[in-house]
Amino acid sequence: MSLRASYTLIAPLYDALVGPALDRVRRRSLARLPGAERAHILINGAGTGLDLPLLPAAHCYTALDLTRAMLRKALPRGQHLDIRWVQGDSQRLPFADGVFDHVLLHLILAIVPDTRAALAESARVVRPGGRLFVLDKFLRPGEAAWLRRLVNPLIRRIATRTDVVFEEALAGVSDLRVISDEPALAGGWFRMVTLEKTGAQDFPDSSGSSSSRRGQVNQTMPPSNESATATSIRNQSSPDIPSALQVCDANARL
Repeated sequence: MSLRASYTLIAPLYDALVGPALDRVRRRSLARLPGAERAHILINGAGTGLDLPLLPAAHCYTALDLTRAMLRKALPRGQHLDIRWVQGDSQRLPFADGVFDHVLLHLILAIVPDTRAALAESARVVRPGGRLFVLDKFLRPGEAAWLRRLVNPLIRRIATRTDVVFEEALAGVSDLRVISDEPALAGGWFRMVTLEKTGAQDFPDSSGSSSSRRGQVNQTMPPSNESATATSIRNQSSPDIPSALQVCDANARL
């Protein structure tokens, strides 16, 4: 089963399964966000929007998720925010380089099939000096965790991976430094990691261009063009998500 299909099925149950159990640690993690200057923040893997009621209203947000069913549930929770919605893949973000001030990565890096690609893409789209705020479950290097590794081949096909070693993913991404790394829940299995981008990045490919790594938004939405490399969804509560090209301000084009 694909990730998109499984989370479409999970969407109606997601809040009950995840919400209460992680509410306290979610609040702790979001307390790391800047509170003063207005910033453009990417919520990478927004899910059903459990973070949204807890976010500072001073900032401008772009909320991305792979699954339309999850975004539909998130829409009403973002009505108090300056927010744009995008259906897209965290492993191939449909944004230009360095367009965000910070990136929020709550419970997404251990879900996607390629953790390193998702982390590298988040680093690509944040400006130098910007931060990545991570909350997720990771094994430590060399940790046995035999039960988590044993169930991983099955559970990764349904909901999440249980064998991700954060340090291994980070080792494949340049220009990120660890600001803090602290246990959050379940004896340190869940961790809060704050990263900072230290300089410009380059993601070479066979053509020699980094732009080919950018993902494409779901084909039910209009394709990107020269004036906007992401197809966004205007903030509203309707379950029928209309298409619109949106920017947060004149200086921060997507």
